[in-house]
Amino acid sequence: MLEITVFRIQIPSGRSLGLRPPLHSLVLLVMLVSGCSKSEGDAHNTPAPPPLPVTTITAQPTHVPITIEVMAQTEGAKETEVRAQVGGILIKQLYREGAPVKAGQPLFQIDRKPYDIALAQAKANLAEVKAKVDQAVREEARLRGLLDKQYVSRKAYDDAVFASAMARAAQQSAEAAVRQAELNQSYTTVVAPVAGISHRAVKSEGNLISTGDDSLLTSIHQSNPMWVRFSLSESDMARLPGGQLTQQTVTGIELKLPDGSTYPLKGQLNFLASSIDPTLGTQQFRAEFENPNGVLLPGQFVRARILAGEREGVFLVPQAAVAQTEQGYLVFVADAENKVAPHPVHVGTWQGKDWVILDGLKAGDQVIVDNLIKLRPGSLVAPHPLQPSTSTAANNNNTPSAAPPAGHKD
Repeated sequence: MLEITVFRIQIPSGRSLGLRPPLHSLVLLVMLVSGCSKSEGDAHNTPAPPPLPVTTITAQPTHVPITIEVMAQTEGAKETEVRAQVGGILIKQLYREGAPVKAGQPLFQIDRKPYDIALAQAKANLAEVKAKVDQAVREEARLRGLLDKQYVSRKAYDDAVFASAMARAAQQSAEAAVRQAELNQSYTTVVAPVAGISHRAVKSEGNLISTGDDSLLTSIHQSNPMWVRFSLSESDMARLPGGQLTQQTVTGIELKLPDGSTYPLKGQLNFLASSIDPTLGTQQFRAEFENPNGVLLPGQFVRARILAGEREGVFLVPQAAVAQTEQGYLVFVADAENKVAPHPVHVGTWQGKDWVILDGLKAGDQVIVDNLIKLRPGSLVAPHPLQPSTSTAANNNNTPSAAPPAGHKD
């Protein structure tokens, strides 16, 4: 750039100097212009900075599982209330609260003395009725012989037949009373109706137990199988093929436990709501997991990872290579002239240590994976490929290391 500085100089008369005034001014102007040209030349001779060394990977299309990870909660496949079927004083609690119990295991003992007495009375009544039956049968047979000889009237014989039938009916009633008394006596020992995890006892020892609404003693959660409930938002559903989750599209469901470990058994979808909750904008789902060792407990908060097929034609890019801006996500690509070109991308979920890139890249793109903070669009770089031992191919696994940051769109 040429810069001309104008100075106002008082020039003496030409006669006193022996020079022409215009020639003197011209010499000064040439000196100024010469000085400016020299400084500009020095600037043009400054060498350009060397290309920035960067590491790159070659984008290659691949296929990845379609997954959604959401919060979920476990619950027993069955929650059964344990209620008293007879009243009385609660004598003893026979189980440890919160411990697994087996079907038929005794849980509570109600005072059985009144029921022992009732059973004895029922048996005594049955014995009395049986004696009456025997007498009525004998009387009927005796009158039958007399009727044949016409020693008694027909009415007398009919009365004997009637008395015999009534006695037999009374015997059946007495036998039923004995069975009922035996059943009531057995109910004094309250047993677990199903196997599962016991809850705390509602009644303590010494309380009077009734058979009405206040008969609840405890509850049992069936622990095998275990159910896991979760819900998906409409945005979650939009990420799935066809925009919906069905028992046919779900290939399996994995669980991440509260301690960060993965539950060893996969579950299957066994229920989906037929409509979306208009208040929350979510659809409810339920999965079933085998729980033979009781690792899963009712009420646990876990993370459910739903496997819903595969997505073709996507790219895996290291997380460090993806930058997030106010406009969205982008990666930097080294073009054929080794110049930096930013590419906006549409990201999915994480796959191992990589981002799943759904759109914005093509096969063969040289994606820059380091020195992103120093990159400028159009600047020259010196790319070298990522070593195979540390490439993303080594990290290509089906277990995500973490959930994507909140707010990203798949």
